[in-house]
Amino acid sequence: MSFANLKTKRNQIGDLLAAADAAGGGATGKKSYGDDRLWKPTVDKMGNGYAVLRFLPAAEGQALPWVRYFDHGFQGPGGWYIEKSLTTLNEQDPVSEYNSTLWNNGTEEGKTLARKQKRRLHYVVNALIVSDPANPANEGKVMLYQFGKKIYDKIIDSMQPEFADEKPVDPFNFWEGADFKLKIRQVEGYRNYDKSEFSPQSALSSNDAELEVIYNKMHDLNEFNDPKNFKSYAELKARFEKVTGQSTMTTQATEDLSRTAPAPSYAGAPPAREFAPVTAEAMESSTAGEEDTLSYFSRLTAED
Repeated sequence: MSFANLKTKRNQIGDLLAAADAAGGGATGKKSYGDDRLWKPTVDKMGNGYAVLRFLPAAEGQALPWVRYFDHGFQGPGGWYIEKSLTTLNEQDPVSEYNSTLWNNGTEEGKTLARKQKRRLHYVVNALIVSDPANPANEGKVMLYQFGKKIYDKIIDSMQPEFADEKPVDPFNFWEGADFKLKIRQVEGYRNYDKSEFSPQSALSSNDAELEVIYNKMHDLNEFNDPKNFKSYAELKARFEKVTGQSTMTTQATEDLSRTAPAPSYAGAPPAREFAPVTAEAMESSTAGEEDTLSYFSRLTAED
């Protein structure tokens, strides 16, 4: 929608919550790690970081102020597999299919490997960088910000508060939204966002001309789930088999694996036994914790 229309449709909390629910029960291009439009928080030697962001509304041609996508990132005998998952597009993906096989093969080794190879969930929004003490040059810029479920849940909680004395706030609203204070700590080796919170409700600016300038600087989010920016099933399968050291498998062989085969040879798993089938999505929801995307890629860099 245009900036003019945006102002007339300021109360969109209900629509946003409905979209979040439809995308996954509220638990919901260029590669981000090489994208200079992407803002990344900086942490000190202790793993602590602080910044203030303002999440921005949906731009022209966008249904929502955020997009979400899934990817996989893991290392096998044949190198690294870092690819976007076709499950983002509600299509079959070879890694998710194989993870279901591993989870269902009745071995702890299979489950361990499935966890290692599981999908990771990402959300991307446009954000105005209000304060970035570690990199002041970013302040005042409109950048892309990518995050996981922890911060997404805080956004949903702001629109759907738990207690009667709390007022629902649309954090993407120019006039009636709120700044987001990002507070990062290092807890048990991972980035933790539990201390992050929204400031009291306030207008981003009282000057609509200034707001329109910000609006016109927003980036198109549609590229993150545009089918043309995803590899085909065949390409992903070939890459997956190369990374894991498997020989090319036919569709029938894959189906047979889901019933009788052991975990792949590089996992060293014992033969399968009887099981109750579980999907990759159910497997992921049963695993505890969620590794922060930036922490993950920082660790990959350190290991290379």
